Amino acid sequence: MTQGHSSKPTKTDHTNDDKNTTHIQRRSEAMASISASTTHKVVKKTTAPKPPSKSTGILKSGASAKTKPSGASSSSALQRRGSVAPKLKPSELNHPESLSKFLSLSETEQKDRITNEFLPHCFGERATFHEGIAKPHTASTSQSRGAAAADIAVIVKSLGPIVVLKRYGVLNEIEKTLFPMGIGAVFGNGPGRGIHPGGGMRKIASTVSLASMDSVNAVGNTSTSDLQSLSNISLAGTSTIASDSKRGKVTPPSAREGALLLIRAFCELGMKSMEPYVVPLLAAALDECGSSSSSVREAAEDAAVSIVTVANPLAMPLLVVPVLFEALRSPEWRVKASALERLCQVATRAPRQTSKLLPKIIPTVTDQIWDTKPQVTKAALAALLAVCHTNDNPDIRPAIPAVVHAISKPADTYKAVEELMATTFVATVDASTLSILCPILSRGLKEKNALRKRSCCVVIENMSRLVDSPNAVAPFGPLLVPELKKVVENVQFEDIRDVALSALQALTRALGHADIEAAVSAIMREEAEKAEAEQKRIEEALEEEKIREEEMRLKEEEERKQFKEAMEAQRLLEKLALEEEEAKKQKEMLKKEQLKKSTKTEGGKCQGCGLKKCKKTCLFYNA
Repeated sequence: MTQGHSSKPTKTDHTNDDKNTTHIQRRSEAMASISASTTHKVVKKTTAPKPPSKSTGILKSGASAKTKPSGASSSSALQRRGSVAPKLKPSELNHPESLSKFLSLSETEQKDRITNEFLPHCFGERATFHEGIAKPHTASTSQSRGAAAADIAVIVKSLGPIVVLKRYGVLNEIEKTLFPMGIGAVFGNGPGRGIHPGGGMRKIASTVSLASMDSVNAVGNTSTSDLQSLSNISLAGTSTIASDSKRGKVTPPSAREGALLLIRAFCELGMKSMEPYVVPLLAAALDECGSSSSSVREAAEDAAVSIVTVANPLAMPLLVVPVLFEALRSPEWRVKASALERLCQVATRAPRQTSKLLPKIIPTVTDQIWDTKPQVTKAALAALLAVCHTNDNPDIRPAIPAVVHAISKPADTYKAVEELMATTFVATVDASTLSILCPILSRGLKEKNALRKRSCCVVIENMSRLVDSPNAVAPFGPLLVPELKKVVENVQFEDIRDVALSALQALTRALGHADIEAAVSAIMREEAEKAEAEQKRIEEALEEEKIREEEMRLKEEEERKQFKEAMEAQRLLEKLALEEEEAKKQKEMLKKEQLKKSTKTEGGKCQGCGLKKCKKTCLFYNA
């Protein structure tokens, strides 16, 4: 007997029905009460702020970058990558046995192996069966080129730089690869352009003896076949963009990367004898920082860092800093940024020499602050802060960050002047200190607010009393004396005029003049001489340009004349050829007419019977 389900409702079912009915009634009443003026409250969930993450040692962009103090060191902001490039390791000569085996070879065999094996590998040309016939041919990579460069560096350490670089011709190959047209054409500064008229690096190369290099200008030692062989190296990726042909580069990027890796390997040896060979190559390394190939750019930056690292601090004013100045005139923004980063490195390596060069460095770097590329602007600010910190005057050291900030942001000039107002000048003021302060003070004297002009006058007076020599302040006289004279003559408040007059008298005594009029006349005379020299230089440049244009015009006329003569000669030859052809045709026509009238063929046979002597029965027997 099966048990059926009960159809009677229970007490629990009635209770649930009553609850549902009540809920529906309440909901309908609430919906009926909603109108246009009804407001709702939304509860916003708040989450606890996350604790700040611990820094890993590398400053990243974002909120953490904004918390960095302005006076902190700028070296971390200029890091290109997360770490320093690792040291190059050799692949062939990484064991003492292989090195001793190489050293046991004769001089001719050593030179042949370096020239035909290590250098081609370093420049990106791999031998097909170098690793044996069992192993397949592998393409050249940055790692393999770096290993080949390290192998050559090991040989240099064992045999000496003179033997390998000069006698075996390794330095000559590097020069032909990096600047085949000569060191004077590295940055493309032709005659009449650049700081040093006559072309780029020639002025710098003539400052000291570069006897370590084969020649300052490698054009005389580089033949056309050498350039052609360099440009015809069969490598993948030698397209128009990759080979930098638009920048005048005739060598493939892999060869230039190998040469830069070779320079870096030489610097990593840590030998003092390598300095005269690698320091003159800084210009080529900086120029390659503007390459369109990322691997070449990285190799160039690493090479430039290594060169500045091994350079003697005494070589900075004559060999390194002038090269950096020329690099700042390059149209490539990456070259400018790299040169500014190297200037920070120079300030760290040679602070005393950098401090003496501040009157030249600060105007040059200040011009780069207004570059259109933010990377160059950031590097310029960091470089300016780094070089200003090399100044050893303890009085102005606390105000250096404010002064550098005011240089980049003219609206904050008065804040820097306030910092200087709170400074008590005790130490002697030299040329490097004046080069930091005078641009800001000159800008402050040009402001409209008379009280700010008074503050600048007070700082100038206090500073002028401690100038060590007239020669130190002489370059900055034209910046301050005319502006101080304007304040003395034009400001309507007598108190401010008196302070300006006192500052002008103190500055006049610092310049070594007896009175203000003598100082003003001397400054005007110097300005006139500078303007005359500049006008003379411009006229000479225009004259050179006219001479070049005249030479070009004469050359074009000569070429046009030669072309016209060649075309005339071609027409005469064509005319003679046509006449000869016509005469030949006439001769052929006459010959054919004679053959038609004659009874004999060309062979002398009769056209009737075919015999040379006709029979009596031939029609042409009696003919």
